[in-house]
Amino acid sequence: MAARKNWTRHELLIVLNVYHKLRFGQMHKGNPTIIKLAEKLERTASSVAMKFCNLAALDPALKLRGIKGLSGASRLDEDMWNEFHANLEEAVPSSEEALRKLMKAGPESEIEVLPKQGIRITKPPPSGPTTTTGSVNIRLGQDYFRNAVLNNFGGHCGVTSLSIRELLIASHILPWSTHASERLNVRNGLCLSRLHDAAFDRYLISFDDNLRLLLSKRLRDEMSQRAVKENFAAYQGQVLDLPDDSVLPDLAFIAAHRAKFLKQ
Repeated sequence: MAARKNWTRHELLIVLNVYHKLRFGQMHKGNPTIIKLAEKLERTASSVAMKFCNLAALDPALKLRGIKGLSGASRLDEDMWNEFHANLEEAVPSSEEALRKLMKAGPESEIEVLPKQGIRITKPPPSGPTTTTGSVNIRLGQDYFRNAVLNNFGGHCGVTSLSIRELLIASHILPWSTHASERLNVRNGLCLSRLHDAAFDRYLISFDDNLRLLLSKRLRDEMSQRAVKENFAAYQGQVLDLPDDSVLPDLAFIAAHRAKFLKQ
């Protein structure tokens, strides 16, 4: 029998990155992402899936939804979980870069976890001069946040259920510019269409404590416009659409956004 292969800190850093890009129900040995990651880590898909489920037992956001992972998380698992979430601004870019190196993604390539397809690497057209280390870290963080938030919502807009990925935005509930510590927190993200992201960003829409859509007086006054009626009025009072095994947005963040919305 082959000797048991201990997990390393570097491997767990990568696993934690991908962990936040999958929902709990996707953490199984048959998932294409798990299979691909296991291949690159030179482990079995079963062992990688088990590690994901061990980490899920440490996730307070899943506990809020009554979801329990597998018992058996190691001391190293707990240490890495705490270190990762204590400083997302440093941990996320490091983990994103580690994932890119593992997958042999070039510096200009984009890497995306698509639960039903696996890990996709694409090369976008040239976008200008070489970026600085600081801007690279920002881009890595933004890539992680977008991927994690869109996947948390099942790849569709939480208001309209639009599932064309190119038309979706990972919206920050607490603004990026004023809440640095929450920039990369998945619970600070909503998956919205580009139109609804713009409306949310400008406090034309918000959500109540039951995550039901609220419309501003400005929008309600424009109900005669077909675009407003079809894109906003049709969804008024509807609960934000999230898969049952997703992580819920932080209600304290939603309340802070709603307080500004009510002042408009």
